[in-house]
Amino acid sequence: MSDLKLQHLEKVYDNKVKAVHDFNLDVRDGELIVLVGPSGCGKSTTLRMVAGLEDISSGNLIIDGKDVTQMPPKDRDIAMVFQNYALYGHMTIYENMAFSMMLRKENKNVIHQKVLAAAEILDLTSQLNKKPGQLSGGQRQRVAMGRAIVRTPKVFLFDEPLSNLDAKLRSATRREILLLHKRLNATMLYVTHDQTEALTLADRIVCMSMGHVQQIGTPLELYDTPANLFVASFIGLPPMNLFDVTVQDGKAVCEDFTVELTDEDKRTLAGYEGKTVTMGVRPEDVTEGGEIPVNVFSNENLGLNTLVNGNAGKHKITCKFRDWCTYKQGDTVKVSFKKKHFFDKETTNAIRV
Repeated sequence: MSDLKLQHLEKVYDNKVKAVHDFNLDVRDGELIVLVGPSGCGKSTTLRMVAGLEDISSGNLIIDGKDVTQMPPKDRDIAMVFQNYALYGHMTIYENMAFSMMLRKENKNVIHQKVLAAAEILDLTSQLNKKPGQLSGGQRQRVAMGRAIVRTPKVFLFDEPLSNLDAKLRSATRREILLLHKRLNATMLYVTHDQTEALTLADRIVCMSMGHVQQIGTPLELYDTPANLFVASFIGLPPMNLFDVTVQDGKAVCEDFTVELTDEDKRTLAGYEGKTVTMGVRPEDVTEGGEIPVNVFSNENLGLNTLVNGNAGKHKITCKFRDWCTYKQGDTVKVSFKKKHFFDKETTNAIRV
């Protein structure tokens, strides 16, 4: 496998719309990088520039130390797995997996060995004589991955490969991709809008919005220390609770409640006395027992956890309690905040010590 460098990549379409702004990323050999963000944020466009399916307006793409910016897709030594599988319906699974090697006129014995090896890795050995229409969605996606594996490319690209699968198949196929990555020690660039995929698969995540990179880091870094309000609200399920508060005399004062600041909070907010900031609290950091009354309007039991949705005054709040709760609409539960995040109102950047 190989490393991959994206240096100041930009994409500007003919109508002058800029889809990707100054994208910089160094992907280490064997690393799995996930590009995540809402629809239209530029993540798929970035992947297609790496694949050669979109022209690069400016910047450089380096694969294994070689500048491939102007190279056609066939010469970049990458393999792409698409959302819609892109299989040939009239061919058998064996023929689909072997097709690219047959076009290159590789030795038939080598082709056979590679297809059988990939089929074994993906548990497709018994399906090789079938047509794609005879397989489930999950199996067809494994065929698409097998077709990429047999090429032994320098870089694997995945463009929302699980979007067409139901929830159970998505979970199973996600585990297969993770095992495949570990088994092949492959360099992978993976695009998704699903933060669960990003958090469970990635060595590092690139979070994007409106063509701009918002933060690059490990899943824990993006979850625990979001760089700005966008990352804080996008990463995490359910989303982070957000409140406008004024910093006053060691307290965060909201129009509906007041929160005592810890010593760490006070150090973080030094210089913000008398100013309004955005305070974020993840649902799992809301704990039962405290001074903030929440008027419950729904209770969602999830087994080991319960999502309790309600209002703290005029502010909606979601609490994720670790127990099985039986709150009813109209009940009041008093809560406190275990960990708080703070963001500058003007820049939306995280406030750090």
